[in-house]
Amino acid sequence: MKILIIEDERPAARRLSRMLETLNLKAETMLHSVEESIDWFTSNPHPDLIFLDIQLSDGLSFEIFDTVSVKSAIIFTTAYDEYALKAFKLNSIDYLMKPIDHDELAVAINKFRDHFAVNEVQQFNIDDIKKLLNTSTPTYKKRYTARLGQRIKIIESSDVSYFYSENKGTYIHTLEGRNYLLDTTLDLVENETDPKIFYRVSRKYVVNVSAIDDIISYTNSRLELKLKATADHQIIVSRERVKDFKEWLE
Repeated sequence: MKILIIEDERPAARRLSRMLETLNLKAETMLHSVEESIDWFTSNPHPDLIFLDIQLSDGLSFEIFDTVSVKSAIIFTTAYDEYALKAFKLNSIDYLMKPIDHDELAVAINKFRDHFAVNEVQQFNIDDIKKLLNTSTPTYKKRYTARLGQRIKIIESSDVSYFYSENKGTYIHTLEGRNYLLDTTLDLVENETDPKIFYRVSRKYVVNVSAIDDIISYTNSRLELKLKATADHQIIVSRERVKDFKEWLE
């Protein structure tokens, strides 16, 4: 099976590629923009399956289809909300919500194998999808609320130093050095924050790039982050995320 990944966030593309390898599949090519994808399709045989992010660095991935007649099955990867996903359900297109879950990826692959023959053209109406999405860029959460007794505290995302999990709770640590308990999970926080600003460095922490003061080499090829208002927390970039973290910083 020939597989292509089109994803503008290089760490996300590599993560998906590694997940495919655990299913004994290999993505032969990874592309990162509309322009690069159009150039590639005009000079290469089309793959059997494409994992396609909706929002690329230079526009919506649908713009590829304005120039190229893609002869591949497509699984979209997206951070769009459930309302927007009606577009895919109506058009019988499979999709994976970010961050991609390994089990859901396996199900999507099996669905492709069961329902699509090699080189079968995927039929769908791009104009209908564009109308239902009704936006050119994904939206990310700009503020959070935390209950303080009878009061509700509003915290802007720009005021967050990092999110963290502790004792089965999820918290915000602000640039002012205050902690607030949230009614959510760290997995949801990772999915709804702007990936260009926030990065999940470990199972316990999602950090704001603007809050990083210093990065120090740590044991076992890990990194220690010194953040603004880190309180008593020692924030370590887990070893398996170090490479992607460094590239995310660039």
